[in-house]
Amino acid sequence: MKIGIVVYSQTGNTLSVATKLKEKLAAAGHSVALEQVKLVGERKSGSREFQLGSLPDVTPYDVLVIGAAVEAFSLSAVMTKCLGEIGSLEKKSVVCLITQAFPFAWLGGNRAALQMRKLCESKGAAVRGAAVVNWMGKGLDRRIANGVERLSKLVSG
Repeated sequence: MKIGIVVYSQTGNTLSVATKLKEKLAAAGHSVALEQVKLVGERKSGSREFQLGSLPDVTPYDVLVIGAAVEAFSLSAVMTKCLGEIGSLEKKSVVCLITQAFPFAWLGGNRAALQMRKLCESKGAAVRGAAVVNWMGKGLDRRIANGVERLSKLVSG
């Protein structure tokens, strides 16, 4: 199976989870590519003024994992814009990866996952599910491992 992992990671947290997921899926025999959504120039934290770089080509993949962080209790503005501008996701299966600072998914993670789901479905995708990885508190390594395990199961379907 060809799997594309498309992430926007401002701090590196989302990218670190995506990298672990890529390693797990590749070890299971899948063809996996990790692509980052990039910006042209700098973006001030929280700003809605930014320009996307070239968008990732999602056409070669059977399954997409789309990852981004929570910003102000919502999906990252960068990923929201990316999903708005990206081509069709018709006949694609999508799995959503959300990272957030707060220790509970109800503090923005669930909302961001729902926003990502709706954006992907509006592009024709079949969304299989999501995982929210919370960054605060003890047990971060365990939460990352659990998130990677959940995402892996969703991808494998």
